[in-house]
Amino acid sequence: MPGFELWNDEERKEVNDVLETGILMRYGFDGPRKGVWKSKELEEEICKKFGCQYAQLTSSGTSALTTIMAALGIGAGDEIIMPCFTFVASFESVLSVGAIPVMVDVDDTLTVNPEAVRKAITPKTKAVMPVHMCGSMADMDALIAICKEHKLILLEDACQSIGASFKGKALGTIGDAGTFSFDFVKTMTCGEGGVVMTNNKDLYVKCDGYTDHGHDHLGADRGADLHPFIGYNYRISELHAAVGLAQIRKVDTVISIQKKNHAALKDILSQVPEISFRRIPDPSGDSCTFISWFLPTEEITRAVIAELKAQNILAGNFYWYDNNWHYIRKWDHLKKSITLSALHPDLKAQVLHHANKDFSASDAIMGRCISTAIGLLWTEEQLKDKAEKIINVVKKVLQAQKITA
Repeated sequence: MPGFELWNDEERKEVNDVLETGILMRYGFDGPRKGVWKSKELEEEICKKFGCQYAQLTSSGTSALTTIMAALGIGAGDEIIMPCFTFVASFESVLSVGAIPVMVDVDDTLTVNPEAVRKAITPKTKAVMPVHMCGSMADMDALIAICKEHKLILLEDACQSIGASFKGKALGTIGDAGTFSFDFVKTMTCGEGGVVMTNNKDLYVKCDGYTDHGHDHLGADRGADLHPFIGYNYRISELHAAVGLAQIRKVDTVISIQKKNHAALKDILSQVPEISFRRIPDPSGDSCTFISWFLPTEEITRAVIAELKAQNILAGNFYWYDNNWHYIRKWDHLKKSITLSALHPDLKAQVLHHANKDFSASDAIMGRCISTAIGLLWTEEQLKDKAEKIINVVKKVLQAQKITA
């Protein structure tokens, strides 16, 4: 699944290019860096690879989301509709600009339910933020139609779906803007990093300044740059960008291996009639980072997870329903609005309201879901062994359920 599985001399070469100059910062020091501009080079490669006009690297996927929200003018009092199954960074970034994260239910795509989005729209809604979870896409046709109808911003959090597409367009490049994360466990990694992608030059210029203390980057002398607005330090380093430059050249290979292993694993799991699979709006665009599968009930699913753990074969299988990072059920810090710096009372009230709504429709889906990470280095024998062990566990649990029924 993650690009670090294919780490080799290509990454070392790119990093060594930077180390030889000693210039680790992405801006300035034009002479000593001797023409080595890894961040600029990676941004150009991202545009070519994923089909966007502009790319702005950042220090993380979280800072990429914060940056583009600021550039889009999202702020105090604005409501951002997002799914209740995501990574915590999605709502953290909304709060970082003073906006209101409005969580809504997911459907069997494991992404935001378009009908739930429709029902959540209010006069304060400014954007819809689908999160393309576990390598696959939201129903983009439905979300595009909703955003057009209500004149809303469509912001894609594609941090978990590098290399995936919808009807021929890369996820993250379909809406008004999109983001990737390049952290250590992503399909393409920089170790740490992220990127904002957009086709809007004005948004790009704002992102470029916002990530570097508001510098306009228009002069030859960094110290003489003007500051049209207040920004922050969300810069990526040249070392991280260097790793990404080697990694982006491997994305096609990673996706190809994932699709092959995903298909093989699905064929074997399909032998069990009680196992069903995630709905994917455009199957050809799935990056196949995970295979997500469902069992008939939460009780059966919990028993399968317990048996996988008992047999020491749980690794690589994720039960998001009990996961602390990815599903609202375990986000007690959000549900109680626990922050180090005080939120405005009005914002805190809205956070408490939206985080404590009824998500039983999502519970009914997530409680039955297991996601299995697809390895890049599996041999055919290892893949078959993994699948057979999972199947044997499922059959054992199902048989036990029949006996006790």
